[in-house]
Amino acid sequence: MELTKNIFFNTDKLIENSKVKISYTGKFYQDNSEKVIIHYGFGPEWNNINDVEMEKTDLGFQTEIELLEGDSFNLCFKNQNDEWDNNEGENYIFPLEKISQDLIVVDDEPKFLGTARPLRKTYLWSKKVKLAVYKIITYLPKIISGNYRRKANNKN
Repeated sequence: MELTKNIFFNTDKLIENSKVKISYTGKFYQDNSEKVIIHYGFGPEWNNINDVEMEKTDLGFQTEIELLEGDSFNLCFKNQNDEWDNNEGENYIFPLEKISQDLIVVDDEPKFLGTARPLRKTYLWSKKVKLAVYKIITYLPKIISGNYRRKANNKN
């Protein structure tokens, strides 16, 4: 996912409390800088500020970061000469999404993945009908032609 020119993420959405891999192919990669540090924080106040040295690869400078809680993920880049790529003073700011609560079941009794659910009656009947049709198709021609008896007689 490319949210802005020259900054790529390995995910479609930036979700708080998850890991994301960042690839940077901006000014410092194009200028063949030897070292790039990502400077980042969360929310409008730039909480939990960190600096991480990125690894130079053929695909750009890359690193993996744990996204913390906040409304936004703010970042900028610095090279070995203390030059900054900060989106012309605006910084790179990306919205963070909350973890979706749709799939979380809140119940008084615990649910386990290994618990078996009873089969629906329609499912059981459809299996019985399919088995009956299979037996009719397979054995009825043998009974009519007499091949079924011959095999039974040969075994005796």
